[in-house]
Order: sequence, then C-alpha cells, then structure tokens
Amino acid sequence: MHATATSLEPRAETEVEELRRACLREIVGTSVALERVLAEADVVARTCSTVLIQGETGTGKELIARAIHDRSARRDRVFVNFNCAEIPAALLESELFGHERGAFTNAVERKLGRFEVADGGTLFLDEVGEIPLELQPKLLRVLQERQFERLGGTRTIRVDVRLVAATNRDLLGMVREHQFRDDLYYRLNVFPIQAPPLRDRPEDIPALVSHFVRRFAARMNRRIEAIPPETMHALKRHTWPGNVRQLENLVERSVILSSGPTLNVPLEDLMPCTVAAQRADGVATLAGVERSHILGVLEETNWVIAGPRGAAQRLGMKRTTLQSMIKRLGIERPSSPAYRYGMHAV
Repeated sequence: MHATATSLEPRAETEVEELRRACLREIVGTSVALERVLAEADVVARTCSTVLIQGETGTGKELIARAIHDRSARRDRVFVNFNCAEIPAALLESELFGHERGAFTNAVERKLGRFEVADGGTLFLDEVGEIPLELQPKLLRVLQERQFERLGGTRTIRVDVRLVAATNRDLLGMVREHQFRDDLYYRLNVFPIQAPPLRDRPEDIPALVSHFVRRFAARMNRRIEAIPPETMHALKRHTWPGNVRQLENLVERSVILSSGPTLNVPLEDLMPCTVAAQRADGVATLAGVERSHILGVLEETNWVIAGPRGAAQRLGMKRTTLQSMIKRLGIERPSSPAYRYGMHAV
C-alpha cells in the first residue's frame, strides 16, 4: 500500500470540539501528553490558585496560560502577559509594581505596574526564574497578602490578581543553589503543569503542520493542498529541540518556498539537529546530543548568543560557557561554514 500525501482540508468538528478550540485558542493536537495538560489546565482554571507552567522553550506555555484564563471566571477581565527576561533587572520592580513621579531619574510621571493593570484579571509572568533575588520578597508579599507599594511611594495598594507563572529553568535546582527563594518557589508551585516537548508528542505533528500551513498560506495568498508522505515522515522523526516554535518557523519558510500546491519543505534544514554523533553500535553519544540540542536553540534564536532572547539565556548558561561549548563541539553556522560561533561575541 502506497503512502498518500497529507490533505490540508480541515475535518468537520462537533459543536463541543469547536467550543473547546475556541477556549484553548491555538493549542493543536490530540496526543495523550497534550490531553493530560489540557485536562489539568481545565481543572485549575475553575479556581483562583496560582499556577506554575514548566517546560522547554517553544512548548506553548503562554497558550496554556491563556487557556487557563479563558476557562476561568476572569475570562471577561484583562489578561496581562509580561516576560521577565525581556526587561533589565534594574527596571523590573518599576515594570511589575509601578513607580511614583520622581522615584528615580526620568520618572517624570506616575506609572502603573503590571499588577495594577491586571487587577481583577490574570497576570502571566513568563520566565519568572529571571526575577533577581532582591526583588523576590516583594513578589512573595503580593502573592501572599495581595498588596504592595509603588517604587518611591508609601501608599499600600491592594490588588486581586490571579498569577500564572512560567519558566524553562529548573527552579528547584536554583533553590538548592540559593539563586531562587524557597518560600517563593513553593508559593508559585501551588499547581504545577509540565508542558510536553514536541518530541514527546510526534502524533500531533501532522495536525500542527496543517494548522500552520493554512495560516501562512492564507497570509501569503498561496494555495497549498498537500504534503508529500516522505516529508511528513521526516517531520515526525525529527527531535525538534526548538519545539513547536521551531516547527512553526520551518513551515512558514516552507510556504514561502512553495510555488505549487504541494508544500516544499527544505529537509536539509533538519539535518544538523537530527543527526547526532553516534558510536559504532548506533547509540548517540553525549557530545552528539549536546551538539544537536545547541544547534536547535541557535536556529531558534537566529544564531544570536547573548541578550535576553539569545541562545545562552534559553539554555540557562553564561555566554562565555556557551561559546566554549560551541567551539569544542565544532558547531558552525550552516550558511557560512567558515563562521565559527565559538569566536562570535554577539
């Protein structure tokens, strides 16, 4: 029996499924791993408890947080999304709790922080592990007592905020290394949810690819009707170190490259991350696994190493450490073989 191309025609959904998808936004898939997470999200959404979503970069932690908000009694109130890794540590207190006029240089007017903006609704703190130790007591206080003062202010402000936090870092390990307060960790970890990596739910890949193809084809005014079976087989076998975000980026690039009705996926883009160094018995070596994972993260960050959105940040290591590993593993940028990122100081 010959394999057939995957059709991109959406199947008919029941009324219940349509309602479910409306509430869960763009969460696509029916795997056991994903259904478990969605069931947990549905249960905790009916409460006001704090949620900690853990998982690798690109696993859809923000979508899970939005699903919790959309299924909660606060669904008609504001959902505030704040990434703690995108703001310099010196400005985090002002961004989270606000400041009064004159609190510091350039504070020319009063500013409301994210907790005040989210009053009555849900605040999603992404990359919560990036909050510095000196600011963590203030976060703990607002979680326990629902009150705080603006930076430079004396008036106590009370808020009613449902907090959903997320991180790709090992917070418990950070607690052991005294990089994160244990009392704050346990206050955040009231209801933990583990977002599964894409490699643990390969059966969801056909649905995800179809979803992304329809979105990007409509945006680019393209008509793509099918995906070759060998292409889908390769996509399902890939390890996806960058998870759903990496798959989404690849599909967007593939739609751009497709001039006809069949999706043209540049499978060579998958090779650096798919093929790890192996011993003679076929077992992947540790160096090969490291190389594969680092290559995937570099691709996801567009080969930027430093900064809040760089590869070092996502891998949870110092820039110099990552540069040393890149040099040791002989990693080179595919578009420029002579360009060695171990020597690049971006």
